[in-house]
Amino acid sequence: MDAVRRGVETAGWPLSGLQKTTSLEFEGRWEGESTRSAYLFFHRNDAGDDVSVDVYLDETSRGLTGNLALVVDLASLGEIGDPAEVLAELGRLSKRRMPAGSTAPVTLRLRLPDGAKEPATAEVEIRFKLNLASRIIAAGGGEIRRFAAESVAAFERILDAGELERYRAAR
Repeated sequence: MDAVRRGVETAGWPLSGLQKTTSLEFEGRWEGESTRSAYLFFHRNDAGDDVSVDVYLDETSRGLTGNLALVVDLASLGEIGDPAEVLAELGRLSKRRMPAGSTAPVTLRLRLPDGAKEPATAEVEIRFKLNLASRIIAAGGGEIRRFAAESVAAFERILDAGELERYRAAR
């Protein structure tokens, strides 16, 4: 957690929130397992309140996993248009701006806070993720810090490309 935090902060994104949890599963597939998770949130004043870098780290008996994500709140569903087209365009943007050879999932989330409202008013969020590979974790803190800083650089390339601007809410 400290190595990821230092890498993101070194890239100019100060920590704005931290949540740690411990969970025990008493029944089912994970019976007897415990997990410790951490969520770290980073914001940069000049990026706007609708942009963050979110980090998820999960430690289980099977090892450590995690990811870093650029999270951007977009305009409402009615304003952005066809979600499939938006996802396709922003997926291409991700492919061009993320590190070569990386698996970089892109998630488009829709939320309708009140089911009685028109779907066009749904809130929309895009997430560009980079997974923290086990080989990076095994390499130690220095490699984790480097990966975190390089991830943020890739996220900034996405923000700088300008293609997100037409989908973001008026500020």
